[in-house]
Amino acid sequence: MEPVLLVGDHMLASGIATCLQQSGLVFTAERDISELTWHQAGEPFALAILVTEEDLAVKKQQLRVLEDKLGGNTIIAINTETIGLDLLQENAAFPRRIIGLNWVEPADTTFFLEIITNQVTDEGIAGQISQTAEKWWNKDPYIIKGNAGVRMRLMGALIREAFYLVENGFATVEDIDRACRNDAGYYLPFAGNLRYMDLMGTYAYGMVMKDLNPELSNCTRIPDFFRQMLSERKSGMSSGAGFYAYAAGEMEKWQELHRKFSVQVRELIEKYPFNYSTEEVAEVRNGFNFR
Repeated sequence: MEPVLLVGDHMLASGIATCLQQSGLVFTAERDISELTWHQAGEPFALAILVTEEDLAVKKQQLRVLEDKLGGNTIIAINTETIGLDLLQENAAFPRRIIGLNWVEPADTTFFLEIITNQVTDEGIAGQISQTAEKWWNKDPYIIKGNAGVRMRLMGALIREAFYLVENGFATVEDIDRACRNDAGYYLPFAGNLRYMDLMGTYAYGMVMKDLNPELSNCTRIPDFFRQMLSERKSGMSSGAGFYAYAAGEMEKWQELHRKFSVQVRELIEKYPFNYSTEEVAEVRNGFNFR
């Protein structure tokens, strides 16, 4: 899977470049797609990683440029959170070579990698990328064979319910963040939602969900308070305001803390593998002298 081409000026690009650099694989990074050449050191690119904003027209335009410049032998892996892979493959010159690949920031310290495929994509590509990511990029990848990823759907459901609670006065923004950080934030790096239910007992969750599910939000619109935030250009730390207000220089401090935290959490997660073997359970037990 080398040499690798990384294209895009998206905020993810820097972390992905660091990830590739740490892997020791041969890669080239370009911010401007118009500056591309079709080869690197005489070898055609095996894989092109494209990261763009979440805009269908932008993604399709850049895919066309890549296909024109790289030909039909290069795999193109593009980030796509809400746009179906089939829409990106539509009218493409080499649709079987296009696959979805989602990262999270910082891309070089997190284990996350979501690989999206469908019936059009060449069957072997997802496996190739998954093996490369696990062996060289230090990722814990998963493959979705359903045209669209699941990470953003899960996040979207959480955000929708949070918006509902804030909009209807049940909780403040600070309440929501504390509830997420101090509960789910503790167990999610260890187990994930469904394994945690196994750990705690699925019966109790079933009883709670029976009464709770009918009350959960199924709203299909963006709430008014969030629309107002967007209209006032409160786009987050970079603008000085979002759900919270930020003074000059605070964004840089938060970014520094986020990177430090990501490294520390990564080290902690590495101590607790996703799928324990019997031997690993014994090692953890002995290492921490559990009683």
